[in-house]
Amino acid sequence: MQTTNTVRSQPLLIYDGDCGFCVYWVRYWRKLTGNRVTYAPYQEVAAQYPEIPVANFQGAVQYIAPDGKIASGAEAALLTLSHASGKGFWLTLYRRLPGFAAIAELIYAFVASHRAAFYRPTLWLWGRDYEPPRFDLVSWLFLRAMGLIYLAAFVSFGMQALGLIGSHGILPLSEFVGAIRSQLGLAGYGRVPMVFWLDQSDFAIQIVCRAGAALSLLLIFNVLPRVSLFFLYALYLSLFYAGQEFMGFQWDLLLLEAGFLALLLSMAKKPGIWLLRWLLFRFMFLSGAVKLLSGDPTWANLSALSYYFQTEPLPTPLAWYAHHLPQAILTACTMATLFIELGLPFLIFCPRRLRFVAAFGILLLQTVILLTGNYAFFNLLTIALCLTLFDDAALRKVLPVRLTRFVQDHVRDIKPRRIVSFAVGAFALLIVFTGLIQLHAVVEGRISTLGTWVNDEIAPLRIVNSYGLFAVMTTTLPEIIVEGSDDGVHWLEYGFKYKPGDVMRRPLWNFPHQPRLDWQMWFAALGTASENPWFSMFMERLLENSPQVTALLGSNPFPNKPPLFVRALLYDYRYSSPAERKATGAWWVRQPEGIYFPAITLGS
Repeated sequence: MQTTNTVRSQPLLIYDGDCGFCVYWVRYWRKLTGNRVTYAPYQEVAAQYPEIPVANFQGAVQYIAPDGKIASGAEAALLTLSHASGKGFWLTLYRRLPGFAAIAELIYAFVASHRAAFYRPTLWLWGRDYEPPRFDLVSWLFLRAMGLIYLAAFVSFGMQALGLIGSHGILPLSEFVGAIRSQLGLAGYGRVPMVFWLDQSDFAIQIVCRAGAALSLLLIFNVLPRVSLFFLYALYLSLFYAGQEFMGFQWDLLLLEAGFLALLLSMAKKPGIWLLRWLLFRFMFLSGAVKLLSGDPTWANLSALSYYFQTEPLPTPLAWYAHHLPQAILTACTMATLFIELGLPFLIFCPRRLRFVAAFGILLLQTVILLTGNYAFFNLLTIALCLTLFDDAALRKVLPVRLTRFVQDHVRDIKPRRIVSFAVGAFALLIVFTGLIQLHAVVEGRISTLGTWVNDEIAPLRIVNSYGLFAVMTTTLPEIIVEGSDDGVHWLEYGFKYKPGDVMRRPLWNFPHQPRLDWQMWFAALGTASENPWFSMFMERLLENSPQVTALLGSNPFPNKPPLFVRALLYDYRYSSPAERKATGAWWVRQPEGIYFPAITLGS
């Protein structure tokens, strides 16, 4: 390493002041390092260092250490960045990782020799006034959004909990816990982690839901956020297992994973931001990958959306209109969906303006899904994850000045202690590694022995999950219609709150609430009653006229006494055409398909 006799109190980086590319990145580095490094163009200080040829100044940046040692090129750049918080690992890699230094110098030499060509792409990718990204505003908004989503999730399930898993519900929690104890013994505590091991009563179920709602409010108002996030995750994980058939949806898994990462975000911002981006990438990419890998012909021939709006579980009123769009538009929308899910996620790891492109594409897709389908808090949660693709500088341009000032005044820098940093780093490595295993398993169709072991060990915590919505598009809409009778001859129809039933009733809005019985009825209709054991219990509860279960329904034709018989019929539903709707006012047309569940009496 070359040296100079000039002794300085702090390091000096000398750059080409006539190079726009150099000036751009030196301005950025100056913001990173603050007053820990001095910067000067060689046009002003070259005379002070006659031992450095002018050609060297023109070809690469020069770093003058306080002891007079001189470095240039990639080494000079990494020495400069080592004075910025969290950037020192690059210099460590340069000095200790075999081959890294040679590659770094080759890349630097290529960029330096094409600086003029790189200048305009730099302005386009990062912006003219790029500054070191901060995520105070992003983190604050994301955690408030998580609080709102948790609130919706706990309140929604709490409204239905007793009918679904209460002592007189469809799948009583006490029976579920008893079955786990008899099958797994003490191992059940580790395989099914939940607070309901302590108590399975209706009171305990209500307490968990209400505690979750209260903790959500604490998170919204930024009161004890870390404590709130920890217990929100633990309580929702408990409900996930306690809910059995009614809590196995992908947005429940997504909320658990995002909720755990939100806890890490509250401890260390930048690792938390990157882990949330990793989650968004996996979720979106896997959602697209499974569509093509499944071999489903509707995705292959781009006809999927010709069926989707009619056959989705709980459509909104706008879905009827979307279904009747011209075929060319539906085909184009199918192509756009696959492009957004398979192509745009890779921009998540690119420079900021390409990340913005990914964010806007995903936001557009989620907005269309939200307007045409009721998917509980799924769309809101995905939209919240898109916040992590922005930085504070971008959000300040669109948010009210009062809000940004409030956040700046009330947010303090998080400087985690060493043990916290170590814990966050360990979880980050585990989450990324397990996520890669799952990506490989989906794409290649197999998983290694080590991958299987790691995945199985952390699976009960649900902090890394596999995703893939609508891998196979349903092309018809079978619906189960439940009826009751006092004599086995005259039958009256039970009405559900949201799922298709009465052909004259238009589809309804219900997000962010999720009517979980209505949703499970959609899945049950795709199979048989024997494949859905919970359904017979549901029919038994109707024969008992269980008030907790009938409260889940939209109408009960037997309000005063239970029916003697119940049965379930299967119908094929489709949207009415514009002409049919104009003539009859009906939103749906249905045709009987047969018996789904034969008539039974209590005790039969």
